[in-house]
Amino acid sequence: MTNAFESSAAGEAGQTLEMRHVDGDGLLVVLSGRWCLDRALPSRAAVEQALREDVRRLKFDATSLGAWDSGLLTFLAGVLKASAARGIEVEQDGLPEGIRRLLAMAFAVPEQKVTGRSGRDANLLARVGTATMKVFRGAPAMLRFLGEITLSFMRLLGGRARFRVSDMWLEVEQVGPRALPIVSVISFLVGLILAYLGADQLRLVGAQIFIADLVAIGMVREVGALMTGIIIAGRTGAAFAAQLGTMQVNEEIDAFKTLGISPIDFLVLPRMLALMLMVPLLTLYSGFVGMLAGLLVSVFIFDISLFEYYNETLRALELKHFWVGLSKGTVYGAMVAFAGCLRGMQCGRSAEAVGEAATSAVVTGILLITIAASVMTIVYYQLEI
Repeated sequence: MTNAFESSAAGEAGQTLEMRHVDGDGLLVVLSGRWCLDRALPSRAAVEQALREDVRRLKFDATSLGAWDSGLLTFLAGVLKASAARGIEVEQDGLPEGIRRLLAMAFAVPEQKVTGRSGRDANLLARVGTATMKVFRGAPAMLRFLGEITLSFMRLLGGRARFRVSDMWLEVEQVGPRALPIVSVISFLVGLILAYLGADQLRLVGAQIFIADLVAIGMVREVGALMTGIIIAGRTGAAFAAQLGTMQVNEEIDAFKTLGISPIDFLVLPRMLALMLMVPLLTLYSGFVGMLAGLLVSVFIFDISLFEYYNETLRALELKHFWVGLSKGTVYGAMVAFAGCLRGMQCGRSAEAVGEAATSAVVTGILLITIAASVMTIVYYQLEI
């Protein structure tokens, strides 16, 4: 039985929407015509307005429905949500089977909620606790990765590591010669700072000549290796993480595993070797550039002759200082390669994850360099080296 209520609406392309009250508490929605997105569709506001009355059941009649696309699905999904919010029972028998299946699939997937930016920021203590837990949870993965690298080096020593030597030399070129400009600039400026800093204190006792000792020992033994490591962490560690992360996104690393090729041997080992070979050389180069900066400051600013500065530098430098600097450069290079490759291999499967991996590689690399520098300095001091 149909009561007196009846409403209709039409779109620009012949879509028709009619509503009729049936059986006292029911609402029948009649759909006809072509419901596609290429033209404006009727609004569901009229249906939602009708649902505000004494309606307990909602029915559909689509016997005259023509062509349809996602525009009709969006319309029906909105009507179903409005009905569910009002506790109205919906009968979908009058809809085509394809529409019913698509609606069932749409409502079967839970709505995704965006987290992070919209919620309240955690307090400082909570953030520190979360970061600490994250570090401890990541420790086993780091140890496992370290073990895989160790096994890869053992295979290399046994002549069983599978990688292309040409790839290693390509990485050597990338991390060595192409890093010379930025290493030169930073090392020169750091040497300049050391010279001025030392001169400001040494001139109080008339001992400006010892600027040569300060700059030479400082750059060759400590500062040159440290600055080179930080530069390489920002320049190369992030690049390693981005390269391996992109390969992870493109499932290239999975392809290596499928082919029976170890990604550690083929991808990580050449990068480790390249940095462990080139960072010590860059450290030595950084020390000479820093000493050149100290020479220029001493000669042109503090009236120290070139011959005096040269002799004092030779007197101050010992072979052990060079060995200390080279050893630290080797360790820093290994740390940067470890951090970059680790974060790249742990990268997720999205573009955002690649950026996060690159950022994490830089932070992890600098942190490992700082820890290694502290430990090695204490050990060398205890050994009187």
